[in-house]
Amino acid sequence: MADDGRRAEEDDRGPGAAHQVFVVMEFLLEKLKVLNYEEEVLVKHNMKNLSRHYFVSSPFLASNPGEQFYMFTVIAAWLVNVAGRPFTEPQEYDEPNATVSNILAELRAFGVKVDFPPSKLKSGSGEHVCFVLDRLAEEALRRRGFTFRRPNYPSENTEEESVMEDDAELTLTKVEEEMTEEPDNEEENVMDLEALKLRTTHTEVEPSSKPDNILESTVDAASWVLEMERVLPHLKVTIRTDNKDWRIHVDQMHQHRDGIKSSLKDAKSYLDKLQEDIGKTLEKVSSREKYINNQLEHLIQEYRSAQAKLSEAKERYQQASGGVTERTRALAENSEELDKVKQEMEEKGSSMSDGAPVVKIKQSLTKLKQEIVQMDVRIGVVEHTLLQAKLKEKSNMTRDMHATNIPEAVAGPFA
Repeated sequence: MADDGRRAEEDDRGPGAAHQVFVVMEFLLEKLKVLNYEEEVLVKHNMKNLSRHYFVSSPFLASNPGEQFYMFTVIAAWLVNVAGRPFTEPQEYDEPNATVSNILAELRAFGVKVDFPPSKLKSGSGEHVCFVLDRLAEEALRRRGFTFRRPNYPSENTEEESVMEDDAELTLTKVEEEMTEEPDNEEENVMDLEALKLRTTHTEVEPSSKPDNILESTVDAASWVLEMERVLPHLKVTIRTDNKDWRIHVDQMHQHRDGIKSSLKDAKSYLDKLQEDIGKTLEKVSSREKYINNQLEHLIQEYRSAQAKLSEAKERYQQASGGVTERTRALAENSEELDKVKQEMEEKGSSMSDGAPVVKIKQSLTKLKQEIVQMDVRIGVVEHTLLQAKLKEKSNMTRDMHATNIPEAVAGPFA
């Protein structure tokens, strides 16, 4: 969505809006040069000169956001101070958000309208960075009383320039007329040139008649000028060159060959001198290297022995660290088992010190006794019932037996 809004804004401003920042940066560099920023900023901070498009954000230009942001803050702080307002010079490791906010606050104090967020300046390049520096540079120039004025070009309208312009216009008109003519007309022109040549040769062959007295002109100079202007277009002969002609290409090849030969001579001398300098430098470097190696031989031996001792110490350390690792693992296992035993002991101690189980046992015994009493009562009731049933059954059996014996006794006498 942000990219679409940016594209819509650029379309509204026109097709050249994307390149306007290059123009602003070039104007800004000129203003900084007028303010003598090389001596007051670059030399003080030991920085290199700014390029024409240093603060321009473009995919075709190399960028270093950290360096560009620091350069932007330093130049902005210097411009604010030049404009007459105190501003502390930022350091390389200061908070970027605070530095940018302070710069925008000073810019608003000069009456400049800021309608973009401070985050646009944290990259150290782009349209908004150039805008801020350009406005601060204008305030600094206004403080020093400097203003840019339009250049005054001298007006030189001499007679020769007017004649040359007329000749150029006449030659261009003649060329256009010749380009629109047919091939027959070209042949007629050639014939006219040949006839003119024959006429000139004929007049040279004829004997010349020498005048007896000195000729004096009786024609006015203005008339001569008018006649010259009238005849001048007819005296011009324009020969059109054909770029496809092989003779032109051969001439160009010869010219380029001569230019290459002349350039090769100069370049060869420079390259030979450069080769000689490089050879001498390499010899010096090799000799210096040998000298340094000879001087530092004992130090190298000590370094090698120290390296060997270090490797042995590292090996012993690795072996010791392996034993420590095993012991650490065993310690962790023992600690885990100890924690389990402690937890079991705590559970048993809490159960032993707690009186709740005893209370439960007493309650259970009491309840058991009550149930035993109830069972005894029930058993007594059941035994009583059973005894009554047995007695009743016994009485019934006795009665039945008596009932059986009585009829037999009564029937006996009557039988």
